[in-house]
Amino acid sequence: MAIHVTDADFEELVLKSEVPVMVDFWAEWCGPCKMIAPLVEELTKEFEGKALMVKVDVDNNSGTAMKYGIRNIPTLLFFKGGEVVDKQVGVVAKAALTEKITKLL
Repeated sequence: MAIHVTDADFEELVLKSEVPVMVDFWAEWCGPCKMIAPLVEELTKEFEGKALMVKVDVDNNSGTAMKYGIRNIPTLLFFKGGEVVDKQVGVVAKAALTEKITKLL
């Protein structure tokens, strides 16, 4: 299961991670977010030990969302070495996300 990250532990879990991290910025009321959620869970299992998949609820963690300029959800940010290295806005096919993560390994 993807890890739910808050403003308080974002730095520790994402920015200091030794493996690449895909951050799913989402909200409970967001229909497209619900569409992409099962893909995030599948990727969590497939990349276990190689990359992290985490979720940030923008309604409860607005500080992190504002810091990264999240205006539309779902937005997926890909981090490596504490830096944003790729971005995906909106729902896409699982293959597109798999490709983005694989490039970071």
